[in-house]
Amino acid sequence: MTKLILFLFFCQVLGAFTGACTAIWGELAHIRAMRDGEIDTAERAHLRVIAHGLRFGMTLLLLSSLALAVVAYALHETLQPALTANYWIFTLLTLLVIGFSWALARRRVSFTFGSAAALTAWWLLAYLTLGRLTIPFGSAVALYVVLTAVIYGLLRTIRIFAVHKR
Repeated sequence: MTKLILFLFFCQVLGAFTGACTAIWGELAHIRAMRDGEIDTAERAHLRVIAHGLRFGMTLLLLSSLALAVVAYALHETLQPALTANYWIFTLLTLLVIGFSWALARRRVSFTFGSAAALTAWWLLAYLTLGRLTIPFGSAVALYVVLTAVIYGLLRTIRIFAVHKR
């Protein structure tokens, strides 16, 4: 059973880092595509491949997390995952990634804000799956808000310089 838990943990970390790295790759590809002021067909195809990578990362992350929760229940663990703050932080961050991705696809939020919010959530998920983010729920929400504002400012500045550099 220990090998199963280690495998599921590996899949969870792999999914989180696949999503986080693919989100960075997507940002760089979008900035490169917008240099000429317009996204053509080849650039859209490239961005579509990145979207598939993000979908794969989220699917792997969610399935392995669900399996870990089921295994904890089946082994009658004394501390169930749903009783920890990390579980609820994880749930909030995955819902934020899914929600902002949906809003970006439907053009309900600005691209810069939506991509900054999703990118921040992906990286916090990556740190959370490694066990590097052990803070209370309220602190995690505050950290997410502050980091999203910082990433928003950075992305906006980078895009301004990238588009005006032509």
